[in-house]
Amino acid sequence: MHQNTFVKLSALAFTLVVASFVIRGFSGFFVSPTASTWLSAPPMLLGAGLIVLLTVQSVLAVTGIRPLEE
Repeated sequence: MHQNTFVKLSALAFTLVVASFVIRGFSGFFVSPTASTWLSAPPMLLGAGLIVLLTVQSVLAVTGIRPLEE
């Protein structure tokens, strides 16, 4: 994985997690709390999955098993 790709995916993960909180907060005005939770779940799960993937990639890069390309 290239360093630029790693940074872009990190920004995407952060954006997805923040978007999930914003969706849950604002959708609470229009729909029930249960529905707002269901609406905010997909971006949160995608963001969490990306964070796990990037964490594994970071550990592999630090240990030297699979370094980041420039």
